[in-house]
Amino acid sequence: MSGVQASGVGSLPGTGARDAVRQVRDLFVGEGIPYLPELPARGPGADLIGRAASHLTELPVDLQPSGWRLADGSGRDAARGRAYLREDLDELAEAYDGYDGPLKLQVCGPWTLAGSMWLPRGERVVTDAGATRDLVQSLADGAASHVAAVRALVPGAQIVLQLDEPGLPAVLAGRLPTASGFGRTRAVEVSVVRDALTYVVNAVAGITDSLVLHCCAPDVPLPLVRDVPELEPAVDVSLLRAGQWDGIAELVESGRRIWAGVIPTDSAARHPREALGPFVEMWRRVGLGNELLGQVVVTPACGLAGRSPAQALAIQRLTLQGAQFLNDESA
Repeated sequence: MSGVQASGVGSLPGTGARDAVRQVRDLFVGEGIPYLPELPARGPGADLIGRAASHLTELPVDLQPSGWRLADGSGRDAARGRAYLREDLDELAEAYDGYDGPLKLQVCGPWTLAGSMWLPRGERVVTDAGATRDLVQSLADGAASHVAAVRALVPGAQIVLQLDEPGLPAVLAGRLPTASGFGRTRAVEVSVVRDALTYVVNAVAGITDSLVLHCCAPDVPLPLVRDVPELEPAVDVSLLRAGQWDGIAELVESGRRIWAGVIPTDSAARHPREALGPFVEMWRRVGLGNELLGQVVVTPACGLAGRSPAQALAIQRLTLQGAQFLNDESA
């Protein structure tokens, strides 16, 4: 498969793993890049941070009223998250039996995880350099094990691993509230952030076919993505400032794919031209030619967990139509 492709961000509405996995398969196999859907409506353990906790190795966590916290032993919510993950992988193996092609997995990135998880007593993990280092190493090991498990279940899969980092801009800017709510965490140096991302990337680079850093928040740090050459950016295009398009152009011209969140999630009643027209205009304004549109993967602007099942299905269908629209533009 060549040219513009389509995919999803990751989350979907509902609680049924079988239906979600098969819906994604039926939509995207042969037409785009299918993915393992996430279903946060199932409750604790299925949310972004709880699912990441399922991947951690030798680092127990439990869920407290304040959120997910490092602990002496894993709690029942963490066990529930691991059970959800096993269920998802069982459904994936059955639905993709004999499949040969791209398959995307999503894992919470190290900085969103460190910014969202709490120390046993006190502040966020991101405020403690040693605890952050332990968390990064545990996540890297767990992500590698997750990828290896999927490769064993679906041997023909070409694995795309997406690191979800919606909290990364807040970590870099020091905008996370402290435990008291009266202060803010210190900004983490760019070099420290880059080194941790590189550590995770190195742990999985040999067993994945491509790596994506997804950030659907304002101020996505494109220079940071540029400095980790294995990463492809996935962004909500509507949040890009005009000046950030130069960073997009630089990445495209260096040969990287752009996972462009251009399909609005607030309504599915749009024609592909309405959703993609402004994107194509900015693409050309920064000097990118139509021949480079083949490096675009069209996605919804963000996850679809907050939509109804019918809306989520319609948005994903529009995503596929959007990819075809860009293919026609590049012809």
